[in-house]
Amino acid sequence: MSDSSWTRVPPSPPSSSPATASPVTAAPAAGGRMLVPGLLRSLDPLLRGWLPRQRWFAGKGLPIGRFRLASATELVPPGGRLGPLGLLHVLVEVEQQDRAADCYQLLLGAHPLLPPALVRAALGQAVGGPYDGLTLYDAPHDPRLASLLLERLRVPGRTGRLRFTTEPSAQFPPGLTPRVSTAEQSNTSVVYGDAYILKLFRRVSPGANPDLELSLALARAGSRRVAEPVAWFEAEGLGEPATLGVLQRFLPGSTDGWALALASVSEDGDFRSEAAALGRATAEVHAALAAALPVRRLDGRALEDLAAGMIQRLDETAAEVPAVRPYAGALRSAYEDLATAGAGRGAAASVTAQRIHGDLHLGQALRGPDGEWVLIDFEGEPARPLAERRAPAPPVQDVAGMLRSFDYAAHHSGNGPWAARHRDAYCAGYAQVAGVDPREQAVMIRAFETDKAVYEARYEARHRPAWLPIPLSALSRLATSAP
Repeated sequence: MSDSSWTRVPPSPPSSSPATASPVTAAPAAGGRMLVPGLLRSLDPLLRGWLPRQRWFAGKGLPIGRFRLASATELVPPGGRLGPLGLLHVLVEVEQQDRAADCYQLLLGAHPLLPPALVRAALGQAVGGPYDGLTLYDAPHDPRLASLLLERLRVPGRTGRLRFTTEPSAQFPPGLTPRVSTAEQSNTSVVYGDAYILKLFRRVSPGANPDLELSLALARAGSRRVAEPVAWFEAEGLGEPATLGVLQRFLPGSTDGWALALASVSEDGDFRSEAAALGRATAEVHAALAAALPVRRLDGRALEDLAAGMIQRLDETAAEVPAVRPYAGALRSAYEDLATAGAGRGAAASVTAQRIHGDLHLGQALRGPDGEWVLIDFEGEPARPLAERRAPAPPVQDVAGMLRSFDYAAHHSGNGPWAARHRDAYCAGYAQVAGVDPREQAVMIRAFETDKAVYEARYEARHRPAWLPIPLSALSRLATSAP
């Protein structure tokens, strides 16, 4: 494409927010050129307009205070081997009212002109700083820069504060055309041909992301229930290395469990054999994680603390969502039963805790063309702190999440009886491998399912009020289902 068909994006107007004038702080750049403080000054007005529009930005609705540049690494400087095209990696901390600062990963392309297909990805034209006059845009949407990132992942080593690691057995076929997935919300994924998918974590924290940690442990243990990682990259200098992106095997021709379940519900079909197979796959993953990573026992005191946290979440949700209040008193019994079990302080009161998926639902399971299930997205609930997502937990927490997902599929299409049949089939399949039927862990399953439904009620009230009746229906059932 010639430059004559490209578009010059005008510079963004200065922000009218008083916070624009607040002081900015910056860390030394990790790239070849000195990029700060001029870089952060030129990014500030662009980020104030662009960040709140991104689906993965966690601080929507709150004014942005100031930015701090945690790191800046020029992977390709403009004027280098790609001509006027540049690629910049940035970690920026965002301070907002009533929130701890969040750190976001940005991959920014830089070019004097943009082709029409990339105009929607533009932040705007930089004024001042090292990219003065260049248009900055979200680089994963540019096939040239996405291909360059894949090439960098092929070679282990460091670039500035970025560390790239590649599994020794990784194979990188040539000619893998990149495309951005439209399915992500909290992250951005780039699919390369039919071979690999690169997940870029947008909101990052120091420490290993569970999606890399658990997928790698399962793959190295020989599990066939995971899309194995082949390369990843991290940021250093933040205390612990922070996982930034994971390149994994892509699963072409697969269908996620949510789409399959909705199709079955709409036809009042029989999905029970698939549900049972998914239960077996879940139990296999739990067994592999227990063998590969440490397992501990939650004693009575730990169970009481677990119940106390659930009670606190219920109280906070009932205060925020009036529709939950009629059920709150009866729902507390689910958590009180868990605390009572812990109060026994004997061997019967202790529960095995291990690494689990942490956010398991039908959308996190893919059925391949061979009919086998693979679990994906092991990062846990992104809104929870990283340390909490990495902590061992009872495996029944994952089971409860999947049971809620079957309930969602049924109520979403108005077919309530479908859920009960397929919840039972999933538990029966799980028991075939685990040797323990989750339905026999009545106190635990009720407590975790209630906790999940309470979380759903708060989420739906905030983001999808039309869906609030789905978790409310579950809360009504759970309020009267004492074991």
